[in-house]
Amino acid sequence: MINIPSYLAEYAELYPQYPREAALEWFRSARYGLFMHYGLYSLLGRHEWVQFREQIPVAEYAKLMDDFTAEDFDAEYIADFAVDCEMKYVNITTRHHDSFCLFESACTDFHSANAPCGRDLIGELAAACRSRGLGLCLYYSHGRDWKHPHAPNNDEWGGNARPHYDPPEPSYKYGDEHDLSVYLDFMRAQIGELLHNYGPIAAIWLDGIAVPASGDREKFHCQELYDFIHAQQPQVLVSYKQGLLGTEDFVAPEHNAVDTSGRPGEICTTMTPKSWGYLAEARGQHLNADQVWEKLREAGRQEYNLLLNTGPLPDGSIDPEDDAVLREVGARIRGEGFPS
Repeated sequence: MINIPSYLAEYAELYPQYPREAALEWFRSARYGLFMHYGLYSLLGRHEWVQFREQIPVAEYAKLMDDFTAEDFDAEYIADFAVDCEMKYVNITTRHHDSFCLFESACTDFHSANAPCGRDLIGELAAACRSRGLGLCLYYSHGRDWKHPHAPNNDEWGGNARPHYDPPEPSYKYGDEHDLSVYLDFMRAQIGELLHNYGPIAAIWLDGIAVPASGDREKFHCQELYDFIHAQQPQVLVSYKQGLLGTEDFVAPEHNAVDTSGRPGEICTTMTPKSWGYLAEARGQHLNADQVWEKLREAGRQEYNLLLNTGPLPDGSIDPEDDAVLREVGARIRGEGFPS
């Protein structure tokens, strides 16, 4: 008997023979999703690029893990919140550019289960989403990594591959010692963990496109990665922002629509004006309900989904400004339907 993922329950007839087609139909009808940027950068509250912007050395930045407790990260609350907001899926940063993982990984010690948190946050969220029929999409920083020794360096790649350390960061490999294939193997293994350990996944959502797009993108073997992902779970969709190769299942540009060439798409944008992760200085400047409503209207007009981001507080809880506004929008959707 074929087990149909809970978020695809309405596509039970199509799924057994055409699982990815069922997933694409689901995605086109989903309309609205919750995005969450959460990680070590949240503790500082100064933007998710704080390591890059302030050129914090790798070893110094890694000490933030000692304070990562995520004591109020409540997967059940998050999933219920998404449902109340009339969202159909949740996307979370499993690993951002700083390389810290919110899941337990055999590929690195730099993850939440090794922090005082002591928990696999992705596992908790996967279970909560599955029980409520929400699709779980997993953000993964692909082109850009500020910790791994063999990730792309600035001497060969653009797109802000690394922080501009002066003197050079001693933990990075340079010149003949640098081997991009080591980093590619690391990423493939971690994405394999995400696909093997958390049940059915709706999408693998890759980020860091500016780095491979700045040079010979073939060196990243992305099509091989896409094929690997599809082979692990037949329904899983692959996205790489506005599209790196043109073979992605859907496009996910920031803030504005692009030509999808017939593929479905989502506009990803955020509740704060300057950041995706928690930004303390943005208090009081978040989108209000009318502004969110207009973003839903504009996305729908262009036949896009809206993936709307909130940056959880340092303790992992949903920012109360966003909590209230997005619940208000959810109530309006239930009363009026989606804006047209």
